[in-house]
Amino acid sequence: MCFDVISIFPQYFQPLDLSLLGKAQESGRVQINVHDLRNWAEGTHRSVDDSPAGGGAGMVMRADVWGRAIDTVRKPGRSVLAIPTPSGQLLNQRLVERLAQSEQVVVACGRYEGIDARVAEYYDNVVEFSLGDYVLNGGEVAALALIEATARLQEGFMGNAQSLMEESHSEEGLLEYPAYTAPQQWRGHEIPAVLKSGDHKAIARWRRDQSLRRTARRRPDLLASLQGLDSRDRQILAEEGWLLVPQLAPVVIEEASVSDIPDLAELAARTFPDACPPGIPDKENNRFLEENLSEDAFTRYLEHPDEWRVLVARVPHGIVAYTLTGMNAPEEFHRPGAAYLSKCYTDREYRGSGVTSALVEKTVQLCQADAIVLATNIGNKRAAKFYRRMGFRKAGRRKFFIGNYENTDDTFVRDLTHKS
Repeated sequence: MCFDVISIFPQYFQPLDLSLLGKAQESGRVQINVHDLRNWAEGTHRSVDDSPAGGGAGMVMRADVWGRAIDTVRKPGRSVLAIPTPSGQLLNQRLVERLAQSEQVVVACGRYEGIDARVAEYYDNVVEFSLGDYVLNGGEVAALALIEATARLQEGFMGNAQSLMEESHSEEGLLEYPAYTAPQQWRGHEIPAVLKSGDHKAIARWRRDQSLRRTARRRPDLLASLQGLDSRDRQILAEEGWLLVPQLAPVVIEEASVSDIPDLAELAARTFPDACPPGIPDKENNRFLEENLSEDAFTRYLEHPDEWRVLVARVPHGIVAYTLTGMNAPEEFHRPGAAYLSKCYTDREYRGSGVTSALVEKTVQLCQADAIVLATNIGNKRAAKFYRRMGFRKAGRRKFFIGNYENTDDTFVRDLTHKS
């Protein structure tokens, strides 16, 4: 691959002879030619700029000078003309990957108020790019960044090709996980224990979790393009305040307030029947809702925070999930001192978004108990599978009544004595 850089400060590019770029040039994998724009200027002073048409501050670089330079160095074939400018598209990994497929990239480093706009209009296969929302004195710094980011994608450039797969902005679009090395303790900070465990599966999962968390915290704009996420991935993103289902949206998990009571009762009425076994008459379901999940019922729960806790998952348009947790489990669970996850429901369109997992995990973390128990109907296999994935194990069975209708529930327990 060949880079031809045109600038009025060719000495700016001496660092390109260093490190891996220097080695790549020596091996012939990459060719970098730096040209002085003034070689194509005319007149005694070899001027490359003039006053802006229409008036205004500063000077504009001349199209005729640039045209002669570009015509000289540009090769036929897969050639791209790259022009650094604050008004260009953001230079990101996707753009770099596209440029890396070119045979030649000609980089036109403007100065002053930029290059006469007719240059970009005249040539084909032009990329105007920017490093970010700020202004530099010229295009040289941006050119250096583009060359290094593009050259390192050439085959054989990196000693370990796996490095390209795991770094930030790789094909998957996540930021890279944090890296550590010796010493194991430095100024009171330890290397995370999982990295010293030798458990490669656990290490891989930890690194992916960290990549997801970093991306959610630092670059949430990247989340919408993520593909192929599993349930754990979605849980991590929800814990960090973002849902991708049904669309990218911020989410907050917090304790319910009095103002939430009408929305909670409405959500409960809409979701409770989904978990009920078939054959329960509507009037019995409605009676249960009135006694346990109505506005009056949620008012009682919120008035007794020493006995009950209500957590909600809130998106911009309202509450989409909630948990209701009792501080003391009923005697039928035979777990004195355990907390009781009485209700956990999510709006249908947000199931599979990770919000339920994040909500349950937050509920668990807030529990001041050595265990948390719950029960779900024996026919609700989807719920049983979900709770097992969340660290609960089956503990037994109980009878549960909705009105006069007897149901059988599987009971589950999650030990919290080692809760982090």
